[in-house]
Amino acid sequence: MIWDKDGKEMVQVPAGDFLCGPELEKIYVPEYWIDKTPVTNAEYARFVSDTNYDPPHHWQGPAYPSQIANHPVVYVSWYDAHAYASWAGKQLPTEHAWEKAARGCDGQEYTWGAQPPTVELCNFAGKVGTTTSVGRYSPQGDSPYGCVDMAGNVWEWTVDSYDEANKVLRGASWLSHIRHLPTTRRLALNPISYDFVFGFRCMYIPESS
Repeated sequence: MIWDKDGKEMVQVPAGDFLCGPELEKIYVPEYWIDKTPVTNAEYARFVSDTNYDPPHHWQGPAYPSQIANHPVVYVSWYDAHAYASWAGKQLPTEHAWEKAARGCDGQEYTWGAQPPTVELCNFAGKVGTTTSVGRYSPQGDSPYGCVDMAGNVWEWTVDSYDEANKVLRGASWLSHIRHLPTTRRLALNPISYDFVFGFRCMYIPESS
């Protein structure tokens, strides 16, 4: 479906069990919808315009460089990502929801399956040298539910805490070593942190779930 507020395409993940984490623990997750792609600069700019929210510091005021309109927005903290999600009427993904969307029900090691990462499947290890347009590696790098860029490009904030001081990011980035690309990898950082490899996507949980 297309979400009214921010115009993003979202994919449905049906309720059910999935194999979670390195130990492949069976976890039940209710139905939800999740953004097909990370939030882009163009989409984040709409939020900035509507709310007068401070733009990422590398933009020229409220404007982003036109050549990266369809790249994931970066230099966003957890609080920035949460603010966008609230404006859009959604939320940041839980870790379980993010991982299920990335690997499917049967515990895939990578979003696309068992094949080791290549430059045809995702943006990693600095091979491109920057972020890439969302969907550049689709469909070959897509998850079982059709989500894109869930390995590489940008680390994505989740709603969940790692401990009292840190929030969890998932998915690795364009700069990440290959060891960070499995769907189970986690990164824990203070929610005020922001960097050129941090982005996000949103999810929506229907009231009936």
